[in-house]
Amino acid sequence: MTRLFHRFLRPSWVLLGLLAWLQSSMALADAPNNQNLQILRRGNGAEIDTLDPARSETINDGHVQQDLFEGLVTLDPRDQVVPAAAQSWTISPDGLHYVFTLRPDLRWSNGARLTSEDFVYSFRRVVDPATGSDYAFLYFPIRNAQNIAEGRIHDLAALGVAAPTPNTLTIDLAAPTPYFLGLLAHAKFLPVYRPAVERWGMAWTQPGHLVSNGAFTLTEWTPQSRMVLSRNPYFHDAAHVHLDRVIYLPIENEDEELKLYRAGELDITSTVPAGQMRFIHRYLQAEFHVFPMLGTYYYGLNLTRAPFKGNKKLRQALSMVIDREALTSKVLRTGEIPAYSWVPDGIPGYAPAHVPWATWPMARRIAMARQLYAEAGYGPGHPLHTSILYNTSNNHRQIAIAVAAMWRDALGVQTDLVNQEFKVYLETRRQKHDTQIYRGGWIADYADASSFTDLLRSTSGLNDFGYANPLYDNLTARAATMADVKARNALLADAEAMILDDTPLIPLYQYVLAHMVKPYVHGFHPNVLDYSYSKDITLGPHQ
Repeated sequence: MTRLFHRFLRPSWVLLGLLAWLQSSMALADAPNNQNLQILRRGNGAEIDTLDPARSETINDGHVQQDLFEGLVTLDPRDQVVPAAAQSWTISPDGLHYVFTLRPDLRWSNGARLTSEDFVYSFRRVVDPATGSDYAFLYFPIRNAQNIAEGRIHDLAALGVAAPTPNTLTIDLAAPTPYFLGLLAHAKFLPVYRPAVERWGMAWTQPGHLVSNGAFTLTEWTPQSRMVLSRNPYFHDAAHVHLDRVIYLPIENEDEELKLYRAGELDITSTVPAGQMRFIHRYLQAEFHVFPMLGTYYYGLNLTRAPFKGNKKLRQALSMVIDREALTSKVLRTGEIPAYSWVPDGIPGYAPAHVPWATWPMARRIAMARQLYAEAGYGPGHPLHTSILYNTSNNHRQIAIAVAAMWRDALGVQTDLVNQEFKVYLETRRQKHDTQIYRGGWIADYADASSFTDLLRSTSGLNDFGYANPLYDNLTARAATMADVKARNALLADAEAMILDDTPLIPLYQYVLAHMVKPYVHGFHPNVLDYSYSKDITLGPHQ
């Protein structure tokens, strides 16, 4: 999912959040038998944008959605597909026809029966242009999905999804798609309750309106304060869900989140502050956990306007002089891996392409970058003056300061740093009017290289770079129809190499998942896509 990482709360928001939490704590203390309640408190970065699976974009949204809703399948901590709403499935020998058998006891949180028609409605809704989902491209493996999403077919019934019986769902693909089963674990394939959507419109996700089918239901949503989820008694596996409540706190400031964690008001943090790593390693090492992740932190370049439009040499020069090893070892210090590819390591069967200068010493890279910089029309007498946009966060700010210093020292670039609140930042980069360089993070939606390469297709709703290369579109389109996995990966590697040469983005490092986790929290094991389900967590005695 667009994994657009964030962090930082305005002081007033922090105060409101703390007050709300204290009020909640007092209320829970007065509840009968409260000592027997299992209540998990999770930090979740920036305030979520929406609980509507069709319209959400960030991993923060996805964390909550995957607690509220359940799709056909889920992924376990080893990234293996396991049954969820579907108890079993079959795939035709040609890889084009999927038949899912739903569990017979599926219910919505209001007690209504959940059937295969609910999935048909939900899937059609995502690809419907009227919904405006920027994630409709995830459905493109399904027959006619792309033509519907792009307005060439207007009949939603043409989508290759059908419900021959209330407990049977069929999906027909346009071409064999090796990763499709895992893709169905993505939040975009979660079912939604049609009567609520049609009655309440955009307000269907509010408490009292939202009807879900997952392990939890929505009890409270106080923006910039907290979100409270309660155990869903109608969930098919409710007997094995141990938590009574999950409380998500939107805390963008990493230092503030660590303070709340140390004060005993959080059980799991969303991240850790880079500036506190020495303290964490010395005093909290046993509670610091790092998990592998398929994700890349990058700087995006706006190719729709000057100075980067039509100036590949300038873009390449900026990328070459960034010392990624210094960023990861001296600024971040939480195990991140310097990135010289767009697709991170760890995707089975795929060997990422790398920039040709990845192994050069910095002196040689800087010398070549200065030559490219001059050929691009810049130099001591005419330095580049640019800006880096980032969503407000101490970590993002430290990285931007370090990169700006590298550009200044190597090339004489003058860089302004611009921070914005998360939702404003998202809209600014999407509009492409006032951005030159922006920080971004992309976490794989499924364990395949196309989760990264598809982002830069000219038709992608999330292509904030403004990158449009017909040759690149052709390569990725051809790869999407190939059944031969080896040949397909070779095409995707060629596409990735084209990106690295064209430089619409600058990869900086490969993500890891870093969390503070209380010793009494058991069962928290996020996989490489950062999927973790609160239903799998239990709480032991607090120390």
